[in-house]
This record gives sequence, C-alpha cells and structure tokens, in this order.
Amino acid sequence: MSISTQLVVVGAGPGGYAAAFYAADRGLQVTLVDPEKNPGGVCVYRGCIPSKALLHVAQVINESRHASDFGVQFQKPSVDLDKLRAFKDAVVEKLTSGAGQVRNLRKVRHLRGTAAFRDSRTIDVRLVDGANETVTFENCIIATGSRPTTIPGLSIDSPRVMDSTGALDLPDIPGSLLVVGGGYIGLELGTVYAALGSRVTVVEMTDGLLPGADRDLVGIVARRVESMCEAVLLKTKVTGIKEAGGQLSVSLDGVGFTGERTFDRVLMSIGRRPNSSIPGLDTTGVQVDKRGFIIVDERRRTADPAIYAIGDVAGEPMLAHKASHEGRAAVDAIAGDRNVAFEPLAIPAVVFTDPEIAWAGLTEAEAERQGRKVAIAKFPWGASGRAITLGRTDGLTKLLLDPASERILGVGICGVGAGEMIAEGVLAIEMGATAKDLAMTIHPHPTLTETLMEAAEVFFGTATHVFRPKRR
Repeated sequence: MSISTQLVVVGAGPGGYAAAFYAADRGLQVTLVDPEKNPGGVCVYRGCIPSKALLHVAQVINESRHASDFGVQFQKPSVDLDKLRAFKDAVVEKLTSGAGQVRNLRKVRHLRGTAAFRDSRTIDVRLVDGANETVTFENCIIATGSRPTTIPGLSIDSPRVMDSTGALDLPDIPGSLLVVGGGYIGLELGTVYAALGSRVTVVEMTDGLLPGADRDLVGIVARRVESMCEAVLLKTKVTGIKEAGGQLSVSLDGVGFTGERTFDRVLMSIGRRPNSSIPGLDTTGVQVDKRGFIIVDERRRTADPAIYAIGDVAGEPMLAHKASHEGRAAVDAIAGDRNVAFEPLAIPAVVFTDPEIAWAGLTEAEAERQGRKVAIAKFPWGASGRAITLGRTDGLTKLLLDPASERILGVGICGVGAGEMIAEGVLAIEMGATAKDLAMTIHPHPTLTETLMEAAEVFFGTATHVFRPKRR
C-alpha cells in the first residue's frame, strides 16, 4: 500500500510525538512511524519514566530507614518483586495509553513499524504484522533516539550482564551487583538496587563520579553513594568478564583495586549512542558526523532540505526535554515560520540520585575552560530551615554570575527535590535576571526554594542565615 502525507515523523519518543502532536495542532497532516502500540519511545517504555518509578520506591525505603533518626522505627522492608514490577509497568501503561488517546484525538496516523528511506521523499515502513507500507512525504523529522553503548570485548552472552533496559526489568534482586560506569544511569539504577538490598560496587574509569557535573555538587552525592554501596572504585577499568560457577568473574584494573572479583550480576552503563544507522539514509542528503550524530542547523534541518532531525540522534545533550523543544522548533520551520532557531540559553539537567543534582547554564568548569571570569555564590542547606525540618541538610545551591552586570549565568543545586527547583534557575537565565532580581523575589517560607533567593543574597553579602560579608 502507499500513502501520502505532509509530515512523517520517524520515532515516537518525547521528541517525536511532541513534534507530531504540535504539527497536527498547526494543521499539518501527520504520520507517525514507531513499532510500539502507543507513543512514548525509550524514555517512557524503557528509560526515564520506569527508572523514576523505581527511584521513588528506593526513596520510600531510604526514608523509612532514615526515620529512626526522628524516633520512628519501621520494620525491615520486604520487597514483593512481582508487585513492584506491576507498579512500574502500570506507570508506563498509564502514560503511553494516555498519549495514544491524545494521538487519536489529534488524528495523527500511526504506522506501527520501522522505517527505511527509499529517497529524500519516500520511506518504506515494515509493519509489525509483516505487511509493508510506502509513505511519500513533503517533510520528514527523524527522531530515532539512542541506545546503550557497549564495550567491545566485554559484551559476553550472559543474562547476568544487563544494560539499563535489562536492569529496569527487575529480573531479581542480586546479592551482589557491579555497576560499570559512574554516570547518571549507573548511579540512578545502582542506588535503586542498593535500596532494594543488593551489595553494589561502582566502577568508574575517571577520577570522579558523574564526569562533567559540577564538583561541588557531585561531592555531596558521592559521599551518599559511598555510604550506600559496598565500594566505589575510581580510576578503574573492567578488562574482562566471564561466567564462573553461576556468577560473573570480573577482571578489574585500577588505582583502588587490581584483580578479579565475582558478582551475581553486572550492569553496563557507560553511556548511549545515537540511532542514526537508518536503512537507506544514504539515499538522502542527510549527513552524519564521526560520532554518529545527524548534523543539523539551528532550525534542526539536515543537509537534505526536506528532512529534519531532533533529539538524541541530533546531538547532545541527550535529554527528553531538549528533544521535545527541538521538535517544536522543527515543526515551526516546516510550517513556514521565518524566525525559527533552537538557541536556548540553558538546558536543565537532572540526576535523580539521592540527593538529586540539577544544573542549568554555565558551570564553573566551563567558565574555567573558556577563561571567563565569574562570581560564585553558594548557600549551604545546613542554614535552610526547611532542610533542617526534613533532616536533609546535605545540600547546596550555587549561582554563577557575571561580576559586572550581575546577570545569572548558571545555577546548580544538590539536594532533595533539586530537579523540581531547577526550573526557576532556567527561567532566570533565559530572562536575563540579575542577582538583585532573584534576591528581591519573595519566596515562601519555609521552603527549599528559598535557598535560591539566599544564594543571591550571599552574592551581596547580606544573606540572613549565613554570615559571609561581600569582599570589597
């Protein structure tokens, strides 16, 4: 069969379905291509949503243990894995089925299958039922996302070696788990399994966890992770994995340890790579860089004028919210808007560990690399009334400011609920707010959001709850 459409969107993740729905709102005839029953993509089915459901469970367990500090004792948690999986799956089903209903209301045609390009105006879709469909289009948005990276030579054929998708399936609660990679995926899933009862060891080849994140913020999380895990081995590489008596024997080479250790399971979490190896893409004018990312301009248009690309496949940062906003920019460009450019001043990032880390805009490390002079103001959560009432003073709010204009250039937060707070920092950066704007904005008391206001007051040397006179 053959159909014709104004816009075809290949991939129904947070970028793809956001673009498809927005295009339909703008009056375009839209066809969405994705093998799943409903929109959602890796993020909703096998990524950020199920992992956050499990992280919430881990938080409940950790808070029950922490309650003893307040004189409240709970029995040791008993985990029903079948019920836990059902909870996670129900969260995914609720979100994806809701997206499916919205898709139908918007009259977006959904072809359940995978796409292969025939040329710059045609794709062939292999449907999940085995049939084939040919789609001709005026424009196309590629939103095929990414997949877990593998290490050559370490990908042995064993169900005991998991990637993030396998870990989210919760096959069991292993007695011992090795997490290879100290990035956000490894730490989030590693802390989930630690809360559930696994003895977790984290191996990271660099000299610190969460490479690239602000060291002031990471230091707080690192101490927490070390207290939850059996070991955190920095500057250490995995050089070999093999089956050994119902376990995995892992060879390690590093500063902290060199030799072999055995684990019940291994989680490989060393990053993600773009899904740009789309059949027939070479029949179009689309260009791919050395890292596998599709090259796009500020309108998210590729070197082929009829084809756009968004999300993980179009470059870093690989974040769902970045993909969604790119999708809207691409649709505006396709719809004929002239002044279209995806040029955000700040894209927030959140690591949902306990405590959370969130940041947006310029970081201190980036400022150093650029040779840019910045002023830094920090407010410790030990001086926050709300943090004290929660028994969670392990937090920090940090501002980077331009010394001359006093504009806010970057915001970093570490602490419980940091991910919910960072949007205020993003808005401040996008709006060109100054330290005075933030300091004069009345924040409700007692809340953790006050730490943003008080960090701005620290810049002026007038913070109520800390005494740090401004240097003259």
